[in-house]
Amino acid sequence: MKPYTVVYLLRHGETDGPKRVYKGHIDIPLSKNGIKQVEKVSEKLREFQKKYELHKKIILSSPLQRALKTAEILSKSLEIELKVFDALKERSFGRWEGMAIDDIISAYPEDFERWRQNPAKFSPPEGESTIDVSERAKKAIEEIIRRYKGYQVFITAHGGINRVILCNILNIPLENIFRIEQDFACLNIIEFYDSYPLIRLINGVFWK
Repeated sequence: MKPYTVVYLLRHGETDGPKRVYKGHIDIPLSKNGIKQVEKVSEKLREFQKKYELHKKIILSSPLQRALKTAEILSKSLEIELKVFDALKERSFGRWEGMAIDDIISAYPEDFERWRQNPAKFSPPEGESTIDVSERAKKAIEEIIRRYKGYQVFITAHGGINRVILCNILNIPLENIFRIEQDFACLNIIEFYDSYPLIRLINGVFWK
C-alpha cells in the first residue's frame, strides 16, 4: 500500500541571538550555522523524495523569517514552489517572549508554576495555550492534506507547533509535548493513508 500524501515536517535551523529563551512570535533570522544546517538537510531530502511515486510537490512555510529562510533554502535546492501558510506560525508566548526560564520564574513565579503543572491548558500572559495551538494545528494539517492530496509536502515550522502536530497524530496527551524532541533543522516524515497516518521518522538530524 502506498501513501496518498507525504509530509516532511521540519523545524527551522539555528537562530541568531540568545539561546534558551522563549522566542514565539519574535521574528529573528537564522544564524550562519543555521543556514548550513538547512543546506545539509536539503541534500538528504533529495534522497527521501525519490522513495515516493508522488510527483507533485510544494513547500509550505510559517511566515516568521527563521522558518521562511529555511523554506527558501529548500525551495532553491529542491526546485520546488514555496507558499507561506500563516497557520504554521509558532505559538505566542505573550509577555514571556524573549525571556529565559530563570527570568520568567523570577518575574512570574505563580504563572510559571501553573505552566509547569499543566502545560496543555495554561497560557502565558497574553499568549496561547497548548490547546489553542492544537486547534490551530489540527485545522492547518486537515486543510493541507485536503488541498494537497497526492503531493509530497515540505513544511518548515517551529519546535512548539511541530510537537503539537506530532502529539495530535500520535494521539498523545498534550501534557506530554516535551517528551518529543525537535532539534534545530530536524526532519519528521509522516505518510498519510486512507485510514490512518504513519510517522516514518521523528526528529531526524542529518547535519551533524
